[in-house]
Parts: sequence; structure tokens; C-alpha cells
Amino acid sequence: MLKFVTTNPGKIHEARKYLGEATVEQFDFDYTEVQGEDLAAVAAHGAREAYRATGEPVIVDDSGLFIDAFDGFPGPYSSYVEDRLGIDRVWRLTEPEDDHGGAFETVIAYCDGEDFAATPNPVDREERRGQDLAADERGAATTDEQVAGDDLPVKLFRGRVPGTIVAPRGDGGFGFDPIFEHDGTTFAEMDTEAKNAVSHRGRALAKFAEWVETTERLR
Repeated sequence: MLKFVTTNPGKIHEARKYLGEATVEQFDFDYTEVQGEDLAAVAAHGAREAYRATGEPVIVDDSGLFIDAFDGFPGPYSSYVEDRLGIDRVWRLTEPEDDHGGAFETVIAYCDGEDFAATPNPVDREERRGQDLAADERGAATTDEQVAGDDLPVKLFRGRVPGTIVAPRGDGGFGFDPIFEHDGTTFAEMDTEAKNAVSHRGRALAKFAEWVETTERLR
């Protein structure tokens, strides 16, 4: 059984679509959200804490809105910015800019306390310590990246969906969904199934599910 650290039932529903109904269980755990400029560091730290709490395979996801005109800000600080500024003000700040491009990104961190013998690429802990994995565009970063000197291996899977920052439209979704347009429709205008089909989290989950199947993990 895989424990997904989240309080959002929608995430559980989405994960079960990729991994199977009987495979994923919600785990309500208040892990420490470290501050950092990369989603991977935040998710990896949470996965290690959650694994220590439960002793079972866990995944933690961290997501953010990356606005091109602001050099990727708010990124990992998206939740804080949404709470403090709100989506309308973020749009007003973006509106006068020439570039309205942006992207939603998710990193899923998996930890089961074991080494990843099937990792395709060799990992050097010292060389990768503190590196910014945002430059890794393969989508499934193969790493046991160190956080605060910790050496529990963590496998990372990245999902990204490009879009445009627009004036708020739509009543669905959550967070920055009303100002994020993909292929002419904001995430807030999509129903759940349509959004899940193209979402950043869905893309990361698909890569994770493929890796699980290939390595016969969780069996």
C-alpha cells in the first residue's frame, strides 16, 4: 500500500486513476515544509519525514505556478503568495508585462527506505548535494538528493504543463486555476476529468506509475 501525504481527496482520486484503487491510501501528516527555491527539495524533505512517521512507502507532492515575466516566481512560494496577495492581484501584476507565459509544475517525491537499484543513471550523493533539479527536463529526476544532510534515498518525478496567465475565468478548480489558461481554457473552466487529463500532477503521476510498473515496486 502506498500512502499519499495529502488532505485533498481530489489528489487521492487522481492518483488512484494511475496506480489503481487498491494501491493508494490517504495519509494525513503535517510534515515540515522547508523553504527553498526548488519544489524537489520541499517534496523530498516531506517524503523523508512521512516515511519515518509511517515506515511504509510514501509519496509527497509539491506544486507551484511559475510565471515567466517574474523569472519563475512564485514557484515554490505559490501557496503563500496566493494567501497573501490573492489571484486577482497576481493577475494585475502580470497584466502590464509583455510576457504572459507561465507553467504549472509538480514534483512527486517517493520514499520507501530502500535504495533504488533500478535507477537508470548512477547517482553520486556528494555531486548532487544541493543541486537545483529544475534544470532536469527529463521529468523523472533519478536522485537521492540530500536535504539537511539526510541520506534516505528519494525518487523524484516532475510534471509540467505550459500555459498563459490571463484575467480570472471559471468557477472550478482551486488556487491559481482561474488565471492559468491552457489551450484556450483556464483550469478553472475545465471539469475535473478534463483538467486531470492535462494537469501537471497527472503528468508526474503517469511517470511515477510507469516507473512503479517497470521496477515492480509496491508489490
